[in-house]
Amino acid sequence: MTASSRPARVRRTVLAVPGSSDRFIAKARGLGVDALFLDLEDAVAPPVKAESRARIVAALNAPEGFAAPTVTVRVNDWSTPWTFRDVVEVVSGAGANIDCLVMPKVTAASEVKALDLLLTQVEHEAGLPVGGIGLEVQIEDALGLLHVAAIAGASPRLESLVFGPGDFMASLGMGGLNVGAQPAGYPADAFHHVLMSILVAARAHGLQAIDGPFVAIRDTAGFEAAAARSAALGYDGKWVLHPHQVAPGNAAYTPAPGDFERARRIMDAYAAATSVAGGATGAIVVDDEMVDEAGVKLASALLARGQAAGLLAGKEPS
Repeated sequence: MTASSRPARVRRTVLAVPGSSDRFIAKARGLGVDALFLDLEDAVAPPVKAESRARIVAALNAPEGFAAPTVTVRVNDWSTPWTFRDVVEVVSGAGANIDCLVMPKVTAASEVKALDLLLTQVEHEAGLPVGGIGLEVQIEDALGLLHVAAIAGASPRLESLVFGPGDFMASLGMGGLNVGAQPAGYPADAFHHVLMSILVAARAHGLQAIDGPFVAIRDTAGFEAAAARSAALGYDGKWVLHPHQVAPGNAAYTPAPGDFERARRIMDAYAAATSVAGGATGAIVVDDEMVDEAGVKLASALLARGQAAGLLAGKEPS
């Protein structure tokens, strides 16, 4: 399976769920997010890593399931002693109910390839379809960013690149303690370079690009501002940490209905104008703006995002 043939998934909001907490897992089951990950990494203390694997397996196999269409598990990174067992126990125990594994703190393509090879062996042993479980990787430090292009092309299982702002801020020595927020004293967007680098690498390899979390869960305005910045660049979604962030997150990465309708007008008008019956015109005017093939590509991409989010005739996005 190639990256371009991976299942199409919507990831406007991706909920982080601590794998050590039955309460948070239960609360996550009914939330209206596009995706969620059950976490074995940062949200789980070292003494309970092992027992959290069994908790996640039980949660994934429970008959009530999750409302989120995409359910993933974040394992620990290769610098820790837990990665191998995370993959073996969780995939062997509940692989049929896992869409992707999330690998944090990726710094080189070799780390992705190693996870792919291990996952292939576990799928074989568990009788699962080989290649059925996708991969998402987090870019969280300077080294990962330098190698992001190679990382993005490291495995056909890859579905998304995810920005990890907390570890990235620490690795660069950025000021501030609010993960995902702009550091005080810097007059521009401190994350623009890293967000664009991840986005370019993702798109060059047919992957989604996902923005990382904003930890001030009561600061709705701050979350909305952060989401608006990455959405404007073309990001597909953002991690969320609290139910308060779900609705504004879904809204930020869903095209505005007016833009969606304008994109549809552009597509319809251009199709008519470029036909033989319409005079085979290569450039037209729509809403007082010139439109050629480049503009049509923009309109087509926006339509695809809107349709994935439910912006169809008579249907409101969730």
